[in-house]
Amino acid sequence: MKILVFCAKGFETMEFSVFIDVMGWARNDYGFPVETETCGFNKIVDSTFDVSIIVDNLIENVSVDDYDALAIPGGFEEFGFYDEAYNPKLLQLIKDFDSQKKPIASICVGALPLGKSGVLNNRNATTYHLKNAYRQKQLAEFGVTVLNERIVVDDNIITSYCPETAPYVAFELLKKLCGEEKMLIVKKAMGY
Repeated sequence: MKILVFCAKGFETMEFSVFIDVMGWARNDYGFPVETETCGFNKIVDSTFDVSIIVDNLIENVSVDDYDALAIPGGFEEFGFYDEAYNPKLLQLIKDFDSQKKPIASICVGALPLGKSGVLNNRNATTYHLKNAYRQKQLAEFGVTVLNERIVVDDNIITSYCPETAPYVAFELLKKLCGEEKMLIVKKAMGY
């Protein structure tokens, strides 16, 4: 199984790294068949707080058929997150994953491009809940039923409300791909 981790400009490193770590533990320590591949609009993507990464693939080379799940970390507006998170190519990629009912996991404001794409219309989800819940209000504008909960799972889509939830979203994605028993093995091994 292969997870596409999409990195928009200004993504938050903590929210990105959990997908790499959790799936790495699952694969390397227990032989569970999960791989991650990173993707962006450019080969080098600058994250929030100006840490750069080199991604494995560019969005124009991605075929949904090559992946089993999509993961989208959130990011900071002041570092340009929405410049790419709302790009029509990413919104279409989200729609394509959802149309095949493949798991889509987002952390914090990573839910906002899901909302903008339309895949959360009339569905339950959450996003950043602090600062007077202004991001949750934005998500609701996309026709989403916003729940003020740490993690919300609606069928194939996982959303969460702040960076603290990041590892738990990755565990939830691992559960969707490998089953609860295998997820619990990895979760315990990582001290959660």
